[in-house]
Amino acid sequence: MKQIDFAKISFEDALMQLENIVRELEAGKIKLDDAVEAYETATALKKFCEEKLKAAQLKIEKINIAPSGAVSTEPFDKTEE
Repeated sequence: MKQIDFAKISFEDALMQLENIVRELEAGKIKLDDAVEAYETATALKKFCEEKLKAAQLKIEKINIAPSGAVSTEPFDKTEE
């Protein structure tokens, strides 16, 4: 596995690489040393994706419109659906 430059990779590319690694590991056709390296890379990609998602979640706000027409925002509560 090649070294990943996390400063230059997008969330989508990281997720695609992670999915590819998972498929390869599930297929069981990788030598043990390569599988260990792939697992380590997958762990780093997973952490990167989780951090990107958390940062995006922190930017999302809920827009409220009061009966008077006043508009305000508040942090989005992830428990609401």
